[in-house]
Amino acid sequence: MRVARVLVFVAGVMVLLVSMGIGAGGGVLLWANGTQRDAAGYFSTPAEEFRSPGVALVSTVSFAMHPAANSWINIEPLGTVRVRASVPGASTFLGIAPSARVSRYLAGSSYSRVDSVSLLPFRAHYRESVGSVRPARPSSQGFWVASVSGVGTQQLTWHPTSGNWTLVLMRTDARAGLSAQVAVGTNTGLVAPLGVLLVIIALLAAGLGALLVVVGARGRRARAPASAPEPLGVSRWAPGAYPVRLEGRLEPGLSRWLWLIKWILVIPHLIVLGVLWLAVLVLTMGAAVAILVTGRYPRDIFAFVVGVMRWSWRVGFYASSAFGTDRYPPFSLAADASYPADFDVAYPEHLSRALVLVKWWLLAIPQYIIVGLFTGGGVTFTGHWPPQWWFVGGGAIGILVVASGVVLLFTGTYPAPLFDVVMGMDRWSARVACYALLLRDEYPPFRFDAGGADPASLAAAPEAPGPDPGSPGPHGA
Repeated sequence: MRVARVLVFVAGVMVLLVSMGIGAGGGVLLWANGTQRDAAGYFSTPAEEFRSPGVALVSTVSFAMHPAANSWINIEPLGTVRVRASVPGASTFLGIAPSARVSRYLAGSSYSRVDSVSLLPFRAHYRESVGSVRPARPSSQGFWVASVSGVGTQQLTWHPTSGNWTLVLMRTDARAGLSAQVAVGTNTGLVAPLGVLLVIIALLAAGLGALLVVVGARGRRARAPASAPEPLGVSRWAPGAYPVRLEGRLEPGLSRWLWLIKWILVIPHLIVLGVLWLAVLVLTMGAAVAILVTGRYPRDIFAFVVGVMRWSWRVGFYASSAFGTDRYPPFSLAADASYPADFDVAYPEHLSRALVLVKWWLLAIPQYIIVGLFTGGGVTFTGHWPPQWWFVGGGAIGILVVASGVVLLFTGTYPAPLFDVVMGMDRWSARVACYALLLRDEYPPFRFDAGGADPASLAAAPEAPGPDPGSPGPHGA
């Protein structure tokens, strides 16, 4: 296959995925700007309870905004900060001042500093300062850059400037013991421009990604040969058979004990296949886009995905899904007639644009349940979306393969009936995998085709009986 085209296709898919994330972020910002502000234009937290056994609740913030004096760009991301607070049954004081001045004012007093808050459920985390000094009334101090006081809910607005600042909430008489409802908001003007900027970036990235996908999917058009090439595998398919072929030949003379360590021997394969399957997932998403646009699965991508599945089947046939051979599987995507395990999928000339949207998650659910019983994997619904996927060992395939290995260990013979049953389950699972990976539109049959030979193989198709070579011809001997 043409590696450069595959790389271009993968790059296009990745750019499309990134553009979707950026566009979603921009959309959320525009939605929030249009629906989550109050009548005064502020984004605000709900009022939550803050407590302190001391004389004050404080929270420190720092801003480093130093635009050049002659700059025409002066971005102040917080806009105007608004704090609303009330201390039930008492007169409330709210003030903002330089942190150093507040520290000197509260020196020797008992107060609580809000370090952080947790959401869902809400919980404030404090750092306590212990002391016995009762400070002077806060309204008598002249260092506040902004302050309000009075009975009921007090609202303080402040335009942030550079420096270290501390917000202070107290009783106006500076008595100890606070329980206050506090809400903080901002009317920053950056949300809408940032949302628009992200949407524009997403559209540009989506255009680039789509271009790369189209280029990678089509590639250069080669000159048409004198005769059209035969579709992949057409000469090996029995008429009317399901277009997925999985076969395995149980080899004689299997080692009694080698199956016990095969899972260790295939670790290099598993590492490589892990990377290849990540590529398959990305390519499948890109192929879905290509199918929606063109109605065709890009042939090079198709060959790569089938090659990874073929490689995986050889490893499974050797180490986990059958134990049918002791021959170490090759590190290859290509077909190899000499190896006793084979896999192939007939290339579809056309795929449904509509089915690509639903077949892999909705239509395949009954098949997923059955394959989950075979392999030990499945999906569970917890009342939330998306559902939680889970995978456990001990599916029917694993149990029967281990049972076959135990029989082999003690008798030296692999039980052929168990092998046939396991192959039927492996074949069913492979058909469902091909359907889920968008390789074919034909729904996997609810049919248990046991045995090493696949009914789809032309070699396995029943042939019409011919004349007995030893019998006389139509005109006699």
